[in-house]
Amino acid sequence: MSANTIMIIIAIVGYLLLTLFIGIRFSRSNHDTGDFYLGGRKLGPFVTAMSAEASDMSSYLLMGLPGLAYLSGLADVAWTAIGLAIGTWLNWLIVARRIRHYSQEIGAITIPEFFSKRYHDEKNVLTLIAGIVIVIFFIPYTASGFAACGKLFSSLFGVDYIVAMIVFAAVIIAYTTLGGFLAASTSDLIQSIVMTVALIAILGFGISVAGGMDKVIENARTLPGYLAMNQTYVADTGSAAPYGPITVISTMAWGLGYFGMPHILLRFMAIKDRGKLVLSRRIASVWVVISMGIAILIGIVGLGASAAGAIPALSGSGTETVIIELSSRLSQNGILPALIAGIVLAGILAATMSTADSQLLAASSSVSENIVSQFLKREMSKRKSLIIARVTVIIISVIAVFLARDPDSNIFTIVSFAWAGFGAAFGPVVLLALFWRKGNKYGAIFGMAAGGIMVFLWKYLVRPIGGAFNIYELLPAFVVALLVNITVSLATGGEKKEVTKEYDKIIENYKKV
Repeated sequence: MSANTIMIIIAIVGYLLLTLFIGIRFSRSNHDTGDFYLGGRKLGPFVTAMSAEASDMSSYLLMGLPGLAYLSGLADVAWTAIGLAIGTWLNWLIVARRIRHYSQEIGAITIPEFFSKRYHDEKNVLTLIAGIVIVIFFIPYTASGFAACGKLFSSLFGVDYIVAMIVFAAVIIAYTTLGGFLAASTSDLIQSIVMTVALIAILGFGISVAGGMDKVIENARTLPGYLAMNQTYVADTGSAAPYGPITVISTMAWGLGYFGMPHILLRFMAIKDRGKLVLSRRIASVWVVISMGIAILIGIVGLGASAAGAIPALSGSGTETVIIELSSRLSQNGILPALIAGIVLAGILAATMSTADSQLLAASSSVSENIVSQFLKREMSKRKSLIIARVTVIIISVIAVFLARDPDSNIFTIVSFAWAGFGAAFGPVVLLALFWRKGNKYGAIFGMAAGGIMVFLWKYLVRPIGGAFNIYELLPAFVVALLVNITVSLATGGEKKEVTKEYDKIIENYKKV
């Protein structure tokens, strides 16, 4: 084993040991499920902002976005990033403070519980459906993160994909089951810093080996439609394809997903002082724009590096390893560059782990807290509840590992489907629960179910038709869910007087604070 490889391993192992230490450190802070799932609402503004965005920017930040830019050029990835940036800002602006206040007023510590208590659903049917939605869409989402870890070490060290994936899944499971929400949020803060360092370091090196930014742009301009915002480059044919207004709107619809992301909404609910959410919004929005911009640029620079012979030419799902290839090339330049390459690769792990830990907690809470405790009404002691929560994390992780066993799985595709699922199923319910006093539990139940089902129907039955129907499934599913929620609520007589009275009181207090 070369000295350069040893330095990479040292950097990565050091990072993994740090995350485990965080898990052990915060394991003492978990006295009940409120601490385990929401950290006792003790997060500061900076941790809230960075943990929310680190848990949002999964492996698609350092693998999906650069890979898509490398493969098809600017249009697809840029319009996606614009939609995500707008969605991030709006979510912080209109949802964060209100859901923080409302969830505390009604004593909700999970998103399904918030839905149930908001609409006074004594039978917890809303809790059950929301819990099922979370499990359905979070398990493949988590699997995409495990797959990213497996791809990273399989391509870098020639390690067996399955072995690498299981090892890193075990690390994520360990610190998440030990430390819960506080461990996940604190590690997310550190992971966001590592991700930032990784992006900046690899961008500078990539430009250098590609022969400078002028060479990068010159190479990109030789490819039809590569740098256009109304065309996209088709690598298989070497030609340009139109990128019309409908496709632009469809792609920007990614931003709608934020309103329904449980792991992000939980960060809003967990901040200690809701007055600090304005500062959190500014930090989060700026970081998201800069990080996605650099990630896209790395994909374009990576293509230039391939043209210059600095890294191999990549195709298909292999384009998602562009940062790994650049890191491998960086590590060949001596001990210090190898250490920096190790930090870059740790950044990919950070992007993956920061999302996977949050997803595991959300999925675990939906099973142990929402389905077992609330819907099935199983009375449990604090100790037993914590044990079930931790066992649930392990079981869900095992299922995710099984789903991620295919090394050829496309990370961006998996993430986009899960993102659509949550955005359509939860997004309209969250917005109407917070801003519409007349909604009721029947509208929420049918709207949530309609959103989740429509994601499947549109993706597998309607979208393949092509043409005007080739729209990202999140957009039509979101609209359908919103309309169903409103229609069913009105058709069933709206909300009961005691529920609207509670809503009015909570919103009145919210406006006073």
